[in-house]
Amino acid sequence: MGVTARLADYFGFEEHGTDLATEVRAGVTTFLTMSYIVVVNPAIMVDQPGTEFLDGIAVEGVSAAQLEQKLAVITILAAFTATLIMALYANRPFAQAPGLGLNAFFAFTVVGALGVPWQTALAAVVVEGVIFLLLTVAGARKYIIEAFPEPVKFAVGAGIGAFLAIIGLEAMGIVVSDPATYVTLGSVASDPVAILSVVGLFFTLALYARGVRGSIIIGIVATTLAGAVVTFLGLVDPGVVASPAVQNGGFDASQLTSPDYNIAPLGGAFVSGLVGAPAANLDAFAFGLIVFTFFFVDFFDTAGTLTGVGQAAGFLDGEGNLPEIEKPLLSDAVGTTFGGMLGTSTVTTYVESATGVEEGGRTGMTALVVAGLFLASLALVPLAATIPLYASHIALVVVAVIMLGNLTDIDWDDVTQAAPAGMTVLIMPFTFNIGYGIAAGIITYPIVKAATGEFEDIRPLQVVLAALFVVYFFVRTGGVLSGIGG
Repeated sequence: MGVTARLADYFGFEEHGTDLATEVRAGVTTFLTMSYIVVVNPAIMVDQPGTEFLDGIAVEGVSAAQLEQKLAVITILAAFTATLIMALYANRPFAQAPGLGLNAFFAFTVVGALGVPWQTALAAVVVEGVIFLLLTVAGARKYIIEAFPEPVKFAVGAGIGAFLAIIGLEAMGIVVSDPATYVTLGSVASDPVAILSVVGLFFTLALYARGVRGSIIIGIVATTLAGAVVTFLGLVDPGVVASPAVQNGGFDASQLTSPDYNIAPLGGAFVSGLVGAPAANLDAFAFGLIVFTFFFVDFFDTAGTLTGVGQAAGFLDGEGNLPEIEKPLLSDAVGTTFGGMLGTSTVTTYVESATGVEEGGRTGMTALVVAGLFLASLALVPLAATIPLYASHIALVVVAVIMLGNLTDIDWDDVTQAAPAGMTVLIMPFTFNIGYGIAAGIITYPIVKAATGEFEDIRPLQVVLAALFVVYFFVRTGGVLSGIGG
């Protein structure tokens, strides 16, 4: 039996209606859309010189640039390990890496605003991962997710679509912030990034409409090459629409930095953080609140991503549940624990997995390709980010348009279905958080059901979840955390 036949048999290509070429193409697409995390995660988590107080990881005698290189390696190792487990154990086309939002909470809130040592913050991540492992093995996470109200489950996909659209359009310079209207149209006709993004987006949509296989990856690569060409010709300054290595009329290899593989200052630092929590003025309750916050955001962010991307892939059953969800959940838990031990924040399932699913990825082979590309990127860390952010995020907008079609699964004529679904879809993009959207839907559901007298449709666990979310938001936004830390 050849290698292709063995892979087809192991991952069940025939059962899932796919083949090796489709899975590889899907894996490459997913990797290209999320490879930015190799650069972005270290930039967020490392304390930058010049700030008034510590707002991230800092090691005496090690520069911020050196720490970012080490964290880039750690980010890759965490993403590789978690995604490999997803591929070989869960057999799902979902990719994982340290999560955006959670890394910002780690650096700016826990370490920065609360003054908690970064080693102790890493300890909280590891503890959270261990709790996830125990709950997953016990089946509790699956039971909780299956208790989500049906309209919330069916709204998650569209909510993620809107969330992806905001991320993509902002990276492309099409949507920008505005003090009066919050968001507005960017300088589309004068900003080189926006111009190339618009051209690349319509080119990709045209390919997709024509049914061209690999349209998303073709669009990403074509837009990247266009940025390199206009930079090389001197039409745009270096570093604006292409890698800094591409210069006007040439290529500067010195702009590509070799990685620092020595992660000793960060790897295992959680141990000293766990032991030193009391010295940092953190009692068990205060430390528990930090773990609680990491836990809630990660739990429901992962649950939402698995449900939403699973819906796009056609994996959900008639009740909106993802069969054998405990397997990808276990992959997520192991990834979080391993990542915290190495020295990075919580690992989570990436919404960018939807791009690979849209390219036809249906099995763990897609995730295996993503894992392999992350590992290969260790050879030259910056190589993982040579695809400009605006080019890779074209894929997010294309997929967002497609995922909005999930709104047809919701009975909009029934207010008890429409209200929780609508809150889920609206809150996700406007708070920039998948978990918050799910929370809004879960809180809304028992309220509107009780208001219409449909008490028989409310499950006790749904009431418990709604109450826990109210507590969470009180802790997260009510200033409870502000008294923690030294």
